[in-house]
Amino acid sequence: MKCPFCSEPDSKVIDSRTVENATMIRRRRECIECGKRFTTYEKMEELPIVVIKKDGSIQTFDKNKLLNGLLKSCEKRPVSTEDLKRLADDIENKISAQMQREVKSTQIGEYVMDGLKKLDEVAYVRFASVYRQFKDASTFVEEIQKLLNQ
Repeated sequence: MKCPFCSEPDSKVIDSRTVENATMIRRRRECIECGKRFTTYEKMEELPIVVIKKDGSIQTFDKNKLLNGLLKSCEKRPVSTEDLKRLADDIENKISAQMQREVKSTQIGEYVMDGLKKLDEVAYVRFASVYRQFKDASTFVEEIQKLLNQ
């Protein structure tokens, strides 16, 4: 690791610790040339998750986009932002746990539907109306009837 003070390419590690839920390593280093100390962080490189949309187009998974959709579904509903962040994290973890770099948008939609159903039924129906592209009021009634039967 190059010293930020004298640009010497060699340094020695004095101390190492894990940080951020063991997803990163903090290393305290000392320059062999000038003796000054500095800190570096080492993080595992993650490959981006690619989402395959219904129309076949491809885009990178964006948890913020997912969270924005959840926020719209829960607008003016008694659901905390923390609960929605937790749901977005859970969905991202489910996708990552599959150990695949590609996921279909329909799979993400099903994860969202399952999560919203547990959090708030009105938000669930709102999301379902957009996700499943309800055409008329009878489709709403059918979805609500399914919800009530469960």
